[in-house]
Amino acid sequence: MSERTQQNRSEGQSPATKAGRRLAAQLAAQKAAEAKRRRQAWAGGLAGVAVVAVLITVFVLVGGGDDDKPANQADATPSASASAPAQDAADAPPAPQLPAGADPALGSKPTVEAGKGELKKLAVTPVIKGTGPAVKKGQTITTNYVGVFYKDGKEFDSSWKAGQPATFAIGVGQVIPGWDQGLVGVTVGSRVQLDIPGELAYGNDEAAAGGRPTGPLRFVVDVLAAQ
Repeated sequence: MSERTQQNRSEGQSPATKAGRRLAAQLAAQKAAEAKRRRQAWAGGLAGVAVVAVLITVFVLVGGGDDDKPANQADATPSASASAPAQDAADAPPAPQLPAGADPALGSKPTVEAGKGELKKLAVTPVIKGTGPAVKKGQTITTNYVGVFYKDGKEFDSSWKAGQPATFAIGVGQVIPGWDQGLVGVTVGSRVQLDIPGELAYGNDEAAAGGRPTGPLRFVVDVLAAQ
């Protein structure tokens, strides 16, 4: 037996025993490090939960402050929709581009009443006299209009309800004869009333009219442009 072996035995420690102790020490160190990492992870998670709790508390406190405000102090200035009366979309003007110098009344839909008596011929009655050039046959004109039955004043058509003015050639058969005859010579910027007998409108026969209004009709027409 060598002197080294005898020394190890005398000290009670063999080479195998030393190696086992070193391995045990390493395992213990690894376990300690892993336990430390777990503790740090738990600490970080708890810190995150605490932050979220604080944010929720702040949100609830801030949000609840608005609920405590008196109803009469909800807004310093009322909104336009709250202060202005509601307007029927069907009656809202389409905001036409009025000719220069035109009467501002052309920006509002006119009220049209029923006619009186028996209508035998075309009648053109100025309501507002425009200062623009006179409409000529073959020109393309832009108009706003309201159409009603002459006898009872019931509305059957309106560019105001459609939401935009109507544009068409005049005096060339694109519209009813009462318009072709009644609007030529009217000055731009005018509002005129056209009382049109059935034969110059859509006729007097309902079957032949194909669902269009029959009999005498009354139109109030605004001439906005002619070119």
